[in-house]
Amino acid sequence: MISTAIGIALFTLAPGAQGQAIRVTDDVGVVFSLPTPPSRIISLAPNVTEILYALGLGDRVVAVTRYCDFPEAAKAKPRIGGLLDLDFERIKAFSPDLVIAFRGNPLNALTRLRDLGTPLFTLDIAGGLDAVPGLIAKIGAVTGRTPQAEALTAALRAKEGAVTSALASVRETPRVFLSLQGSGLWTFGKPSYFNDLLRRAKAVSITGSIDKAWFEYGREALLRDDPDAIVILAQSEDDFRAAVRWYKAQSGLGRLRALRESRFLFLDQNAASRFGPRLYDTVADLARILHPEAFPALSGR
Repeated sequence: MISTAIGIALFTLAPGAQGQAIRVTDDVGVVFSLPTPPSRIISLAPNVTEILYALGLGDRVVAVTRYCDFPEAAKAKPRIGGLLDLDFERIKAFSPDLVIAFRGNPLNALTRLRDLGTPLFTLDIAGGLDAVPGLIAKIGAVTGRTPQAEALTAALRAKEGAVTSALASVRETPRVFLSLQGSGLWTFGKPSYFNDLLRRAKAVSITGSIDKAWFEYGREALLRDDPDAIVILAQSEDDFRAAVRWYKAQSGLGRLRALRESRFLFLDQNAASRFGPRLYDTVADLARILHPEAFPALSGR
């Protein structure tokens, strides 16, 4: 993971203008310059890919990682490895004029890319939901799509506002155990943005005070905390049902209120695990499943 201070985006002309020059400082202090907006872009992270497509740049994306599976069109793009095992020669062969890296790409790999002369733009933006617009703005600036980035952010703010309004009269704050689908009680702690998402959905994580990003929780601790609901992050409804069966088969967990009341709730893991625009959908989904009475007339995504 990159551990540097977040930089300030700088650009020479009004971003989005036809034929403009690009000059933006990335989050490791490197000034990225192009005489015109980039036309051959490689994304090194799934959330970056999603934002590029959301800004209407799908036709300029020439390659992505094996984990870039949203939107559907991204699945057809050539692959250049994963977040950790980048194929440097393949990246070079695509002759990109912009390669965008994100937190999770190893610093040594990014150093090697830069040493190879790769036009690399590195992003190190993290935090809760309020950090997403800054990420969108940076990508908009370096691709010459600032007006589109501003429009996207406005649409996301409107989604957020609709959820906030719907929850205005809700008084209950359920205590939730966030469970990552699979074997064991894997969950998220204080450093995770999931605490912010739950707060916005008027809920609280029972593990939100533990100073670990993600970890396996103890059964006795779960029984002691006895959450009101268990929210399971799963790739599909089938995976969710399999996780529920796993919980019900575990000796001793039947004492949990969530099991006694069948209070298992499904959350789309793909959308929730990407630090990008779909986190606003995740907040809406959390709010709906935790407070269904507050959303009788709220439209879908």
